[in-house]
Amino acid sequence: MAVAAALVLGGCAPAAESEPTLTGSIDPVAGGVDAAGWTVTAWTLGADAAEPGATATTDDAGAFELDAGDAGIVYVDARPADSDRALLAAVAAADASEVTLNERTTVAAGYGLAQFYDDSAPSGEAKWLANATSMAANLADPVSGDYGEVLTTSPNGSETSTLATFTSLTDILGACLTDDDACDVLFDAGADDAVPATAPAAFAAIARDPSASVAALFDVATRANGENPGLSDPPAAWTLALRFDGDGESLAGPGNFAIDPDGNIWINNNYQYNADPSVAVCGSDQAFGFAPNGELITTLEGGGLSGSGFGIEFDRTGRLWFSNYGFAAPAPGCPEEDQPLHNSMSLFEGDSPLSPDTGFTQGDLSWPQGIEFDANGDLWIANCGNDSVAVYPGGDPAQARNLGSFGLDAPFAIVDNGQNVFITGTVNSAVAVLDRDGTAAPFSPLTQGFDRPMGIAADAAGNVWVANSGGITLPCPDRTAEGRGTPSVTMIAPDGTVSTPYTGGGVTLPWGIATDGDGNLWVADFSEQRVAAFCGADATTCPRGLVTGEAISPDDTGYAFDGLTRSTGIAVDPSGNVWVTNNWITVAEQTNPGGHQIVAFVGAAAPVPVEPFE
Repeated sequence: MAVAAALVLGGCAPAAESEPTLTGSIDPVAGGVDAAGWTVTAWTLGADAAEPGATATTDDAGAFELDAGDAGIVYVDARPADSDRALLAAVAAADASEVTLNERTTVAAGYGLAQFYDDSAPSGEAKWLANATSMAANLADPVSGDYGEVLTTSPNGSETSTLATFTSLTDILGACLTDDDACDVLFDAGADDAVPATAPAAFAAIARDPSASVAALFDVATRANGENPGLSDPPAAWTLALRFDGDGESLAGPGNFAIDPDGNIWINNNYQYNADPSVAVCGSDQAFGFAPNGELITTLEGGGLSGSGFGIEFDRTGRLWFSNYGFAAPAPGCPEEDQPLHNSMSLFEGDSPLSPDTGFTQGDLSWPQGIEFDANGDLWIANCGNDSVAVYPGGDPAQARNLGSFGLDAPFAIVDNGQNVFITGTVNSAVAVLDRDGTAAPFSPLTQGFDRPMGIAADAAGNVWVANSGGITLPCPDRTAEGRGTPSVTMIAPDGTVSTPYTGGGVTLPWGIATDGDGNLWVADFSEQRVAAFCGADATTCPRGLVTGEAISPDDTGYAFDGLTRSTGIAVDPSGNVWVTNNWITVAEQTNPGGHQIVAFVGAAAPVPVEPFE
């Protein structure tokens, strides 16, 4: 039922009669499961396929020894003596010499490596599998078989529903270990085309389409109770989301993400930290780098950082740029002398700032928000404060040009689809389409099909997707609130053709938008505690026969998560995790609105690889 696999990335299968390199045990959480006589298999996980390696049979106590090889990730699964389906598995880092296989490690492996599974075992590029393995360890400890430390401690643990959801998933597998009918429900739950051959692959299928079989799986979960109670009611979807807060006293109002070629997550930051939402704060002078597993690895300071809001982008050489939007409480909450700048860009190489203490101010910058490097290496900047677009040719501020408004009121976000540059105008519901030399296309700006657009993203085929907030007017100077329209997403084809807006998916006030490796859409919601997913231009990648523009996430709830606040930025990493910002808390009365976490929906989306820097 579970196939024990040792992943040797890029290596060879273990030699016959090698000395044991891995000891472990079958130790189910559910009672009444005989751990003797299980066949445990170690796997070599290659870039294109997984190959079974050494095998062992558990003794009467469920213990085993086998040769898992001497390089790469350790992946093992195991099947009971009376079954041809692997029901337990574990994935561990390359230096692991001991593993425990139980329901927790199996669910963790399935979700953490969800985007790399075929019907049996995972495969893929070594770096991304290693990153996914580190995320799986946040859910369950592959050595002890216990819950992962990140899952059980603040800002997770009892503070969100994820621990209970994870426990219910393990209860589903616990029921499967003693009930063939429960196994049938599990294996069929996420099966779109083919039924998975192993339990971890079945959980991977559920992670990839978590709302497909909610009720049936919840019914199975109630048949077996683990050590800790799971969910008392069915979830909106079987997503597993984890929160990360860095050092717990710095992250405040994270705005957006950039991801480097190693899968590290980089965050800009709006506010100075104060846990009390009633205490007014000034703009942040920091930004942060997180490892692929959500661990804080560095804090950036200097270079003119001052409340950078939404603009964050790497250039082709690996230098990291920020736009300094400078949002802060007005004086006297934030004293006049401490008010952040609203007119600059910051630049870092590694941890070192390359921009001056004032940042780069060339280009008549004013409350800059979204930024984008085009295929020529030019940096585009959306200035929501003076309704203009600036460009730094070759990323050189000394050559800065302000190109004017292009018919946009409050430019916000920018994307290069490989052919043109597209920029949203939030207040007048328009999208400008420009050649890379700054010339507007004859049909620009586009004005039909948009409703106060915010985020914008492109897929690999050049289709551009726009998040229509239907209600946001930016807090730039002299902006006033307006009535609410219809939240939606709109597709612009490479030839400039605009689709009718697509609604549903749970979106209520969409802000950020990202495409995953299949071209499907992920949307951050600024009103409710949820993200949404939509079928992209290539409907063959979508589950359940959905077509372009149809919602993958539930219409009434989206992928709801009680650990979210109001969210702005969203991104998909090379291991298939969807990252979203807890930007703005939901407290009704506050002068310090900053949220304090970033959130990963584990294994939820097709990975987006990042090319190496030049």
